[in-house]
Amino acid sequence: MIDYLKRGKPEADRAADDAKVRAVVEATLRDIEERGDAAVRELSQKFDGYSPETFRLSPSDIEALISRVSERDMEDIRFAQAQIRKFAEAQRSTMLDVEIETIPGVILGHKTIPVQSVGCYVPAGKFPMVASAHMSVLTASVAGVPRVVAATPPFKGEPNPAVVAAMHLGGAHEIYALGGIQGVGAMAIGTATIDPVHMIVGPGNAYVAEAKRQLFGRIGIDLLAGPTETMVIADETVDAEMCATDLLGQAEHGYDSPAVLVTNSRKLAEQTMAEVDRLLAILPTAETAAVSWRDYGEVIVCDTYDEMLQVANDIAAEHVQVMTDRDDWFLENMTSYGALFLGPRTNVANGDKVIGTNHTLPTKKAGRYTGGLWVGKYLKTHSYQKVLTDQAAATIGEYCSRLCMLEGFVGHAEQANVRVRRYGGRNVPYGAAAD
Repeated sequence: MIDYLKRGKPEADRAADDAKVRAVVEATLRDIEERGDAAVRELSQKFDGYSPETFRLSPSDIEALISRVSERDMEDIRFAQAQIRKFAEAQRSTMLDVEIETIPGVILGHKTIPVQSVGCYVPAGKFPMVASAHMSVLTASVAGVPRVVAATPPFKGEPNPAVVAAMHLGGAHEIYALGGIQGVGAMAIGTATIDPVHMIVGPGNAYVAEAKRQLFGRIGIDLLAGPTETMVIADETVDAEMCATDLLGQAEHGYDSPAVLVTNSRKLAEQTMAEVDRLLAILPTAETAAVSWRDYGEVIVCDTYDEMLQVANDIAAEHVQVMTDRDDWFLENMTSYGALFLGPRTNVANGDKVIGTNHTLPTKKAGRYTGGLWVGKYLKTHSYQKVLTDQAAATIGEYCSRLCMLEGFVGHAEQANVRVRRYGGRNVPYGAAAD
């Protein structure tokens, strides 16, 4: 039996919130398309109180901001980027070009080509997300994207120096101090001063995620990465402090960050809820985390591990922290999630900041059909074919001719027939199938 000791907002309320966001984003993107830079400037002034002469940072601006980052912080940024680069390069090495001869004289292959321009959004409204620059800008660079554009909102009235340093070290070619819908919209739609990109990547709040959703098709996106989600799957091999800490560690992201405990121990569930209350009394970010826990926190008690797995796959959370006596069993059987964090020695913050895996991950059940951002998201696989001999052209042409006529495509069949006549020496009547 599956028992909810605590539930978050009803789905109907969440749907109503989504509808409001959808309407705001639609109107804002339309305004950017119609008025370009003027709309972007007004939106930046309205939401961020920021209206510089130009939103693009010059080389001297970047140098001045980086000079304000302490050497220790720069060392930490370099260390994190080294881990992320190492894993991204290993992933890139698996994306190989292919060429095979399927029958004598017929060559089929595919090439892996980088997207030619990418806009990387790096959140900084509530917290300056230094790590998001590594995850998007750096992986785009490893993929070989020729034009990497980065945008981040001003933080406390100016671009955050550490975020700019991470963007620059990650390989950004253009850096803009622009946030929210206006940042994403300007990169995707383009203005008189910002050339549009082919793809938008990176996490963000509900408005950023919705902007990416509405822009998809016009440009590519990595995935729908909205407000962060976390799930803790635990049994009595761990204690309430560990569970509560991992739940609140992600709930502090924003006011709408779901945090879910799934366990087969009612005792652990009750103790974790009490521990959450205790920690909220001392957590410096409790103002945010408490609202997320109140509105989006859930505690689910199951009878069996199979029920825990069922619940976890149904929720398809972005981050899934597994702390049980059978972590590898969950690794083998979990099918829907953003990323797994296995065992009590690791945690979601490792993945968010430094360990090397990417932290831009699917939310809102998108883990059912996509994984997270990785170097492969920037790469397109394009096929090609070559026919090298007359015999191969005639042989393939005969099969192609008959299969086209089977479907009624006479013009298609003639594309094959002309090769059969020219390279096979056979007189196939116009509009007929090759024998």
